[in-house]
Amino acid sequence: MDTFDLNGANALITGAGQGVGRAIALTLARHNAGTVLINDVNTERAEAVASEVTEAGATGVAAVADVTDYEQVERMVELAAEAGGIDILVNNAGNRGADPGRVQNGNFWELPPSNWDASLEVNLYGPMYCTRAVLPQMIERGAPGRLITIISDAGRVGEPALAAYSAAKGGAASFTRAIAKAVGRYGITANNVAISATRTPATAARMEDPEMVKRAFRNYIVRRPGEPDDIAPVVLLLASPASSWITGQTYPVNGGYALNF
Repeated sequence: MDTFDLNGANALITGAGQGVGRAIALTLARHNAGTVLINDVNTERAEAVASEVTEAGATGVAAVADVTDYEQVERMVELAAEAGGIDILVNNAGNRGADPGRVQNGNFWELPPSNWDASLEVNLYGPMYCTRAVLPQMIERGAPGRLITIISDAGRVGEPALAAYSAAKGGAASFTRAIAKAVGRYGITANNVAISATRTPATAARMEDPEMVKRAFRNYIVRRPGEPDDIAPVVLLLASPASSWITGQTYPVNGGYALNF
């Protein structure tokens, strides 16, 4: 028996039009997922990855929605219900949201409260909205369910120039732990995957600068950027039957930037 075989389970992955979300979608597809909904705010990206997912063996469906808008999230989940419901939710959408220009880095006390909004909306409210929308039908179906949220080491150790982002990711991690306790009796698990500096379309240009990489990764045990394919297998573990007795946990996939205990 292959404990990593998803056996036709349906998945919704937010922010899956590129980067880490795309790698997760393709990994689940290659391990016998059924329908994989590719959420993104960009239609072209969502459709392109949905096509790749279909080629990889699952049924890819583009699900265009902004996870910071609960009405859009509800409509997306209704689309998923038409495809047979959601067994696996991966809350991956994050970083600075659909409009990165809304967020400024800097000293917390020198930035206006409005600067917090984008970080909190996509990194905290996004997972909360999606989980709220998915859970009723997941509980009603009575099937094993998997809730997985991609957080950041910023939420575990704090980053001084990213205080609001750190707060949002830390809040999302705590939210997952609370939900794990609330839904375990329904056969649903909830876990986090904490990542650190990873090569994605948003960071690729900076990752090509060898001096920047040398400086940025001097505190990493494995002194290289993370790749989306480093993260996807851990998500597969938590989405699969192999993780049926794992819940409420945070798994760092971070090159040893911050150690767990």
